[in-house]
Amino acid sequence: MTIKPATRPRPRPLSAREAALNAFLTMEADGTALDSALAGQPGYKAMEARDRAFARAILSAAIRRRGTLETAFNAFLDKPLRPRELMGRTVLTLGSAELLVLHTPPHAVVDGWVRIMGASEDGRRLKGLTNAVLRRVSERGAEAFLAADPLTDLPDWLRARWCEIYGEETARAMALARAGAPPLDLSCKPGFDAASFASEIGGTLLPTGTVRKDGIGDVTALPGFEAGNWWAQDAAAALPVKLLAPKAGERIADICAAPGGKTLQLAAAGADVIGVDRSEKRLKRVSQNLARTGLKADITAADATSWQPPEPLDAVLLDAPCSATGTLRRRPDVAWSKSETDIASLAALQAKLLDNAFAMLRPGGRLVYCTCSLEPEEGENQIAAFLMRTPGASRLPVTAAELPGLADALTPEGDVRTRPDMWENEGGLDGFFIARLVKPD
Repeated sequence: MTIKPATRPRPRPLSAREAALNAFLTMEADGTALDSALAGQPGYKAMEARDRAFARAILSAAIRRRGTLETAFNAFLDKPLRPRELMGRTVLTLGSAELLVLHTPPHAVVDGWVRIMGASEDGRRLKGLTNAVLRRVSERGAEAFLAADPLTDLPDWLRARWCEIYGEETARAMALARAGAPPLDLSCKPGFDAASFASEIGGTLLPTGTVRKDGIGDVTALPGFEAGNWWAQDAAAALPVKLLAPKAGERIADICAAPGGKTLQLAAAGADVIGVDRSEKRLKRVSQNLARTGLKADITAADATSWQPPEPLDAVLLDAPCSATGTLRRRPDVAWSKSETDIASLAALQAKLLDNAFAMLRPGGRLVYCTCSLEPEEGENQIAAFLMRTPGASRLPVTAAELPGLADALTPEGDVRTRPDMWENEGGLDGFFIARLVKPD
């Protein structure tokens, strides 16, 4: 007689709202990243793809517009919710995000969230309040939401920093620019007709060569995906390789290469590329993207603070780990998962990577350093300190002709500082710092 091993029952699929609620509470508890908080739930994988996408849309909108949403629903509370009423406050935030950002039909929003509150012992006591407040938000909440200061969508530490560094007016413009869902940006292979492709998918061709389309959607369903003619990459993230200006046959290392967009750019230009990253898991994605696009690069898992190539290189691209505060349009959870203390520790790591990357160069070789951070410690101050301690190293200033449509991103020193509020009419772009350096002959 054969005894079959017991099988565990499969977890039931979650509803989109349940998944969003659980993920929000997980993020609040331990700073888990948005996608990890969603995917880590039992029952998440069993959900329909459209429900997973809806859960992510609700959660992203709630995190992105957190402060202004709270302003809207607080207008209809007789007294503030107490700290221990976290579930109630979270449900009102998520429900308000559906009503005021995603514009889900009000009856579906109110009914859906009231049901969830009624099914929970913690939420049952606030079921009536949830019903009343969300109904009022649906009827009269838009005015308070639109009038709220977008700076309240940022955590206190980041709001104070941006106001001090950039001034309150620019900080507010940056906060507002990251408040909306981002477009889809695509980098194309050289020789591929990007203008025709942009027209085919209902997008536009930006001055820097990026194809932009409203709404992310299913990227794999776009024409040319299987052929590997393009890859997803924010317009700002595509600039560092353009400014490095790789030439066919040059030996170039892409340091901290994953997820691989810049490795693809370098390989597409014909360079002999080494993609270096300490994470073998993340490098698998680089290899997958290389295979899809038919491009080649050597992939090396190593600690880039000490790794050196077999022989000196013509150029190095260093996209250093950073606080990622420039990517809040695409990764709204970053503002809440990072703290000001992270910036100092990341800046110390960036300095080590920068010193080692510069040592990889042959005489006359060039280095592009970049971070997707809006914090000076990870950009302007980092390069100033490097030039002070590195005899002979010098800037190779970027010119306005190299940044079509983005001349206002040039700094007086010849570096590049993009911000989310730039290209307002084109849909904005990520915040990046880019510096180009050269080693003496």
